Amino acid sequence: QVQLVESGGGLVQAGGSLRLSCAASGNIFSINSMGWHRQAPGKQRELVASISRGGSTTYADSVKGRFTISRDIAKNTMYLQMNSLKPDDTAVYYCNADLYVVGSSLGYDYWGRGTQVTVSS
Repeated sequence: QVQLVESGGGLVQAGGSLRLSCAASGNIFSINSMGWHRQAPGKQRELVASISRGGSTTYADSVKGRFTISRDIAKNTMYLQMNSLKPDDTAVYYCNADLYVVGSSLGYDYWGRGTQVTVSS
């Protein structure tokens, strides 16, 4: 079994910072790309940032210059440093990973259960 567990969410004032973590565990052979997504009430889930195994990154326009995605391949862990937070960043943040489990030649997409980020004005 594979698990992705997010942590680091919470309540912060506008202008503040938070650092989210996503730890992948289980019968993992290798992880390809990983990403952070968010879903605000009444809105569709959207991609916030992604990072390839080689370290290439992409960001949503709304977070460019404020958020930084990174990963520790050896620890199967991904991070999202969020600075200059705005009330519009309030959402549940989910991590996902495209990975191979031991013994399988097919890659699968796994998701965490999410962590709440609330930014007060």
